[in-house]
Amino acid sequence: MVTLADVARHAGVSASTVSYVLSGKRTISEETRRRVEQAVADLGYHPNARARALAARRSHIIALVVPLRSDVYVPIMMQIAISVTIAARQHGYDVLLITNDEGPEGVRRVALSGLADGVILMDVELDDKRIPVLRELGTQAALIGLPDDRQGLSAVDHDFAAAGAMCADHLADLGHREVAFIGYGPGVYQRHAGYAERTLAGFQRRAEERGLRFVHRPCEGNYESTAGTLARILSDRPGTTGFVVQNEGAIGPLLSLLRLSGRTVPEDASVIALCPETLAEQYAPSLTAVTGPAQELGRVAVEHVMKRITAAGRGQRPDDELVLLSPVLTVRESTGPAPKRDPET
Repeated sequence: MVTLADVARHAGVSASTVSYVLSGKRTISEETRRRVEQAVADLGYHPNARARALAARRSHIIALVVPLRSDVYVPIMMQIAISVTIAARQHGYDVLLITNDEGPEGVRRVALSGLADGVILMDVELDDKRIPVLRELGTQAALIGLPDDRQGLSAVDHDFAAAGAMCADHLADLGHREVAFIGYGPGVYQRHAGYAERTLAGFQRRAEERGLRFVHRPCEGNYESTAGTLARILSDRPGTTGFVVQNEGAIGPLLSLLRLSGRTVPEDASVIALCPETLAEQYAPSLTAVTGPAQELGRVAVEHVMKRITAAGRGQRPDDELVLLSPVLTVRESTGPAPKRDPET
């Protein structure tokens, strides 16, 4: 097998010079660069992605930063990651998976390594500490998620504010006047996860516009937490007849607990969830749900980062693109007209 040292001897240069030519990290004279490139061609040296960097100054790798948290819904994250991988291969790119537990320093390490031509960030927070690193290093990046400031970056996300508003409208149209929003655990809101805060904000604005009396309660999503959350809601607001759930783990426990409390869904209580179609159809009754295509997030993110890589390679300033995917409401068995109240109560 031909090694980097073989290329160096053939070109009459040091191994470090060959490495610099391959990585593009340092300026090398045109004559030396051509000798190294010729040596690579003569010897048939193909060191993974670096051989392609000779022709295009690219690694043909995209780094995908995936969340490593207990409070994310893993099946959705996997759908997005698979979609990114498939879309990247259609462009002749491979995907390097890294986890977000390293934070900004992990992004810096990958960006400085030269291993990736671009980066896709998932699980974006409103004030994401990784984003200044991308700007500082001039890394071509696309976000799956919408921060407060996306200058110099492209982003794709579900329109979570519209999704929240859609839930409020649906319950209001059915005549519900007292509703509860069961969200993610407190930690998700404390770290300002965009998908959670934007959904809640959209729901709250529309609920106020529609004259709904509402309460928001965070929930860890296990049975005990959901039981405590529902007990507090019914204690504080016993007239609650509509429930919006943005926490996949809380859906099953909520339906069970409502039955145990003597409330039939949807005759006594309506439940609308923000969750994937496949999950909504698993329950009995099947869930009215607001959804968005996870696969589309991955595909659009790859298109964004590829446009930025191509533009930068031509010496052009990449466009900062934003795509918000419209949510879809599918009405199923878990929502119905608000129960009629006794006029004397």
